[in-house]
Amino acid sequence: MTPTGRVESIYVTPAGGAPMQQRHDALAVPRRGLEGDRYYNGQGAFSAGASPGREVTELTLIEAEVIEHLRRNCGIDVDAADSRRNIVTRGVALDELVGSEFSVGEVRLHGASLCEPCASLVKSHDNKHLLRGLAHKGGLRARILTRGVVAIGDVIANA
Repeated sequence: MTPTGRVESIYVTPAGGAPMQQRHDALAVPRRGLEGDRYYNGQGAFSAGASPGREVTELTLIEAEVIEHLRRNCGIDVDAADSRRNIVTRGVALDELVGSEFSVGEVRLHGASLCEPCASLVKSHDNKHLLRGLAHKGGLRARILTRGVVAIGDVIANA
């Protein structure tokens, strides 16, 4: 495996629409998500199941570089928690992981699909420019293949 990036931050929230809570680490469980997160608890906006173009969500990732771009180049006052994604990465092109297996520390994942921004993101942040700024840069939906702990600083590596 070749290292391609690192975990910069981790977020969970117990319910859809509730504020994101930063964690140093979190237990990833196949078919559930990150322990303590809305999807793990079946409380996420998309917990009811897959719909066309949207897989069942277990884990979401976004690039720190995208958040920085929104602040610097688009003038959007946003931080990593505003993305509503679970894992913020640095140094990895997440769109290249769609359809691939990769690891985050000890946890194996499968890149299921791009995670395009949705209207609920605008409601939670009250900034319509955020929706446009994240188009095609909203991150990655991933399936958890193996149980384990993900932590800040973990290496993200291709299979």
